[in-house]
Amino acid sequence: MRVDRFLSNLPRYNRKQVRLLLVEKRVRVDGKVVSDPHSEVLEFSRVEVDDEVLQLGKPARYFMLHKPPGCVSATRDPQHPTVLDLINEPDKDELHIAGRLDFNTTGLMLITNDGAWSRRLTQPQTKLPKVYYVETEQEIGAQYASTFAEGIYFAFEDLTTQPAQLELLGPRSARLSIVEGRYHQVKRMFGFFNNKVLRLHRESMGPLRLDDALKPGEYRALRTEEIHLF
Repeated sequence: MRVDRFLSNLPRYNRKQVRLLLVEKRVRVDGKVVSDPHSEVLEFSRVEVDDEVLQLGKPARYFMLHKPPGCVSATRDPQHPTVLDLINEPDKDELHIAGRLDFNTTGLMLITNDGAWSRRLTQPQTKLPKVYYVETEQEIGAQYASTFAEGIYFAFEDLTTQPAQLELLGPRSARLSIVEGRYHQVKRMFGFFNNKVLRLHRESMGPLRLDDALKPGEYRALRTEEIHLF
C-alpha cells in the first residue's frame, strides 16, 4: 500500500502528522528516505520513522517441493503428515502453500511467505496452466480430448470447466493441462467417463517445471529467475 496510508493506519499518527513526517524526510522504506506519499510499502518492506522501526521487514522466501503421496497440503493436520513437515527452515510457520494437491497426488508444489506472489499464481483470472501426468484404470478413449476441450459440467458447483488439453501417452496414460483448480477436478473429469484415476502427478505450473533432481519429499529454494516467471 501507499506509505501515507500505511502510516495513517497506525494509531499513533493522523493524516496531518503523516504529511509532516514525509515533508521533513523522517520516513525510510528499506533504508531509503521517502517523501512521496505514493511510495509503495510492501509486505516485506522495512519501514522506519526517525530511528524507530515500525515494520521489521523479512526476506521473501520461495521453495519448490516434490510432494510425495500420503501427505496433506496443509500447514497443520492432527492425523497426517503435512507438506510443511518436510520443510526444514527457520520460521516455517510463516510459510504457506501456493496451489494445493490432493492427499495422494504427487509432484510440483510451491511454498512461500509472499502472499501477493502466491495470489498471482492461484487467482482464477490468471488462468495459469497446470500440467498433470495421469494414469487411469481403464483405457482413455479418443473422445476424451474433445470433451475436455469443450468443458465438463460440474453440477455441484453449477459450472462448466474451462477448456483443457489432453495428450494421450498410452492406452491408460495421458498428460492433461488445466487452468483451474477445482475440488478433485482431474479425477472428476475422468470420472465423467467412469474411469478412475490411479496416479496423478503435477509436472508444472505455468513455465515452472518440477526439478528432475528432486526426489519425493525433497525441496529447494527457487532461483531468482524462477521467482520472476510469475
